[in-house]
Amino acid sequence: MSPRHSVESLRLLPVLTLAALLSACGNGQSQEAAAGGMSAQAVTVQTLAARDVAIDFEYPGQTAGSREVEIRARVSGIIDRRFYEEGSQVKAGAALFRIDPAPYAAAAAAAEANVATAQANLAKAERDHARYQPLIEARAISQMDFDNVASALDIARANLKAAQAQYNTARINLGYTEIHAPIPGVIGRALKVEGALASADSDSLLATMAQIDPIDVNFAVSDADRTKLQSEAQAGTLLLPAGNAGYSVRLKSNDGRWLAQAGKLNFSDYKADTNTGAYSTRARFNNPKGELTPGQFVRVVVSGVKRPNAIVVPQRAVLDGATGKYVYVVGKGQDGKPAAEPRPVVPGEWVQLEGAEGNGWVIKQGLKAGDQVVVDGTARIFFPFQPINPLTAEQAAAAAAAQPAARQ
Repeated sequence: MSPRHSVESLRLLPVLTLAALLSACGNGQSQEAAAGGMSAQAVTVQTLAARDVAIDFEYPGQTAGSREVEIRARVSGIIDRRFYEEGSQVKAGAALFRIDPAPYAAAAAAAEANVATAQANLAKAERDHARYQPLIEARAISQMDFDNVASALDIARANLKAAQAQYNTARINLGYTEIHAPIPGVIGRALKVEGALASADSDSLLATMAQIDPIDVNFAVSDADRTKLQSEAQAGTLLLPAGNAGYSVRLKSNDGRWLAQAGKLNFSDYKADTNTGAYSTRARFNNPKGELTPGQFVRVVVSGVKRPNAIVVPQRAVLDGATGKYVYVVGKGQDGKPAAEPRPVVPGEWVQLEGAEGNGWVIKQGLKAGDQVVVDGTARIFFPFQPINPLTAEQAAAAAAAQPAARQ
């Protein structure tokens, strides 16, 4: 045989072996022939029972500040000072920028002077009105003269109110020259340097900041996933919490590390995004040490859903075949003795099992309560309906412990 033919034969060997396994499943004579007097191989089996299991759903997400604000100039002028260090934590009310206050201080002083003038004019109008009052009662002056004096008093009062309003506006604008943090959080880089002109009408953005304790994580649930959850919940194959408070949310980094403490869902949109067709969802987490920062990409693990009366097997028991997933269950050969029967299955979600069982796989179709599934020793099964010696986990552990003693 040429080297080329040898290589091709090696490549085809796994395919031919798998084909032989599948064809043997339906051929009783082939099973007996394949057994050929082979001794039964010891395997560990698990008897299945229906149970309620918690189901987790994982989505890609991105962190964002629970409150994100823009720091903008509300009056125009030259920035003469920046008070904070870029990228630092600042408290609510801390001074961030100052715009040259001199023009606004002068405007406030002028407005204050106008108030004093209006007050003086009002006092004069009140005295005039007081002098003319007895004269009109004595009919010593005409009604027109008295009306002019009364109108002057009303105008003086209105002028005082207008002057006071202008003074208040000037004081407010003067206060706007010092810009303070509206929330506690982390502030970004300054978008305007000292000496730059800030315009309240157009170029007003000076910086951005975000509150990161607590911190939000935004993610999206596809329309297909949402529809599937709702249909399974209506069919009774999934139990969903009554509201967002019933869900627990955890975060994983892209390398699989758990991040932060468990959080809670605090928003789920009622409509799908017109561009993606997915439903925007948000969870909130305590972040006292600032381990999470806005903009990070994370994996969002949502817990709280249960699958009732589920059939679950250890993940290592599920094997890959040419036609899909399958497991070995304890069947009977033609001689009536235990044999490895391949059983096609339709797997569902991966779940975390308690104790030493580790990771499990929900089986939606193919298995039922009472079936005995081979969980360890599948590598010693070479063809369907091979004779096996099924042992429980306790029996397998006892047999393993007895072997060293037997050698001694």
